[in-house]
Amino acid sequence: MREFVYFSQSARTSGNFDANKLMEAGRMDIAIHSFIQGVFLSHGFRKDAIFHFIFYGQPDPPKHIQIQITDELEISKKDVGNLIKKILYKYKQGKKTEVMPGCWIEKKNFFEIIGEMNKEGKQIFILDKKGEDIRKAKIKNDCVFILGDHEGLPKKELKRLKEIATSVSVGNKMYFASQTVAVVNNELDYRGI
Repeated sequence: MREFVYFSQSARTSGNFDANKLMEAGRMDIAIHSFIQGVFLSHGFRKDAIFHFIFYGQPDPPKHIQIQITDELEISKKDVGNLIKKILYKYKQGKKTEVMPGCWIEKKNFFEIIGEMNKEGKQIFILDKKGEDIRKAKIKNDCVFILGDHEGLPKKELKRLKEIATSVSVGNKMYFASQTVAVVNNELDYRGI
C-alpha cells in the first residue's frame, strides 16, 4: 500500500469555505490537485493508495483527513472540494469518524500521524528537492511519501522528521505538489510497488 501525506499550514479546518474560492481557503486548490494526482486514473481510481490531509489552518487545527477510494464512495474530480467540505463538517470532537465509505476525519497532529506510521513499520519518505534521487532509492511495498503545500513543511517539523524519514527527490526543478505526487505514482507503478 502506498500512502501520501499532504501537510498544509493554512488549509481551512472547518467546512465553512466557498468551494469556488479555494485559494482563499488556505490554498485548498493545491490539496485538491495533489489528491487527484494521488488517487485518480484516466478511467478509474487507485485502490492501492491512501491519501492523508493534515491541515493546520483556522479555525480549529489540526485536522487529519484520510481517504481511500472504495467501490461505495461516489467521487469525481470536480467534486473533491465539496467532498473535503463535507468531511470537515462531519468532524466529531474526540473521535475518529468515518464520514462516508473510506473517508475519515479526526483531530490529530502531524507527528502523531507520522509516529503511528513509523511504529507500523512503514517506510517514510520526505519529498525534498535536495534528497536522494527517487529512481535510486530502495522502496518497500508499505511506503509513505510526505509533501507540503506551496509553503512546504515548517523547518522545525522537517528537522524532527528527518530523524525517521529519508529525503527523496523527483528531480532538480521545483515542481507543484501535485506534480510530485504524479511522479512518485509513476515510479512506483514502474517498480510494481
